Amino acid sequence: MSTSTAAVFARLSDPRPPTDTPVLFARAVVLGGSVAGLTAARVLADHADEVIIVERDDPGTSTAPRPGVPQGSQVHALLPSGLIQLERWFPGFTDAAVAAGGRRLLPTGLRRYIDDFPRASDAQETMLSASRPFIEARIRHHVLALPNVKAIVGRATGVEFTGDAATGVRVEADGAETVERADFVVDAMGRSSRLGDWLEKAGWQRPPMQRMTVDLNYASAVFRRTDEPDYTFVLNGYTPQVSSTNAGASVSQIEGDRWLVLVAGYADHRPGQTIDDLIRVCRDDLTPEYTHAVSGDVVEDVRTYRHPDSRRRDYVRLKRLPARLIAVGDAVASFNPIYGQGMAAGILHASCLSDFLRSRPDLTRPARGFFARQKVFVDAAWSLSTAADLQLPHVTGPYPRFYRIRQWLSNQVAMATAHDHDLNRLFDEVTFLLRHPRALTRPSVRIRAILLNRRAGTRAGRWFGRS
Repeated sequence: MSTSTAAVFARLSDPRPPTDTPVLFARAVVLGGSVAGLTAARVLADHADEVIIVERDDPGTSTAPRPGVPQGSQVHALLPSGLIQLERWFPGFTDAAVAAGGRRLLPTGLRRYIDDFPRASDAQETMLSASRPFIEARIRHHVLALPNVKAIVGRATGVEFTGDAATGVRVEADGAETVERADFVVDAMGRSSRLGDWLEKAGWQRPPMQRMTVDLNYASAVFRRTDEPDYTFVLNGYTPQVSSTNAGASVSQIEGDRWLVLVAGYADHRPGQTIDDLIRVCRDDLTPEYTHAVSGDVVEDVRTYRHPDSRRRDYVRLKRLPARLIAVGDAVASFNPIYGQGMAAGILHASCLSDFLRSRPDLTRPARGFFARQKVFVDAAWSLSTAADLQLPHVTGPYPRFYRIRQWLSNQVAMATAHDHDLNRLFDEVTFLLRHPRALTRPSVRIRAILLNRRAGTRAGRWFGRS
């Protein structure tokens, strides 16, 4: 792209609903009813006569975790960037979600701690506090209400190709396999996507995959909430200098007058494996909000989840790729979930799809324009999460070029947020995927951060409290 990456990031993040939406397909098929798949279907509804979502789980109107989303019962954060885009595609989404039981998370209701010290926040954006299944159910409700979108319960078993393009999807349902004709196919099958196998079997290239070991262990439980405290979401994080095994913890108000409590650890540290252990960790090792949350009745027992690695499939690097085929969400990039990027990233991929289709691309050629747009967001989220993960002693790379100097400069900016409201707000905007990470790497920002830290005498470690 001829314009700067940051400018493309800003354009693709436009909150305004598009007005120029040409119909390009008779039929589009989306493989997977995840957040990424559902929002891709919403975009395709503007450009196709008919959109089919193939989903192996049949959630109906349920807000229970789906079997295909093993991490669905854990705490999820819908970053402001994701909520803004949901409002773009479904005007009034936030109000409707709150009316259905979700909790509006105002800036004053967010409490953050680093190494158990309060981290002041200059964030101004509203967020939504709810369980992952609730948010997904609300998106599904809006998408399936569209007159040209329908869902099929079945398991995708392959993609059909004719010439140089994808032309159909094989679906297994009720013991029989059929072929769903398609003019455009979207892979939203998650981090375990089999699209690479199907491409290779059909004579195409498999996208190269990059992995970074994370070895994250989650444990969550749900407790009854009987009061209305002045906080909605609490997040505790730890720097590697203080703890290399505690990944963090969070407690959030969710639908149904409940607290969703999570504790997480790295490698062999697996806190909260039983309800008694989770309650003990909350009472003995965490800030007072956790003690308050676990004092209520247990509504749902502990559920655990292990995230072994972050994964990235690089479709941009493929020299041979069929036309009328793309991939979105975790099928492209699955990050360390402790940073809460997953849902927002998947939703932003839908915005890339909209921008690509509104450019009236040549559909006889591979969708390289889409993957180039998507790469802007994938690079941003990947750089934020992996830069933090590489500081953990059990993570062994791969390290990017000039890693140590780049990390030192990044830490200088992070430390300076404790002393400067403008830097703190910029830092929040980047971590919320509202601004491109390059906003933090400008020479003026880095020099300002270094000078602030020298004046304050800040050292690595417990450096996030407001001075």
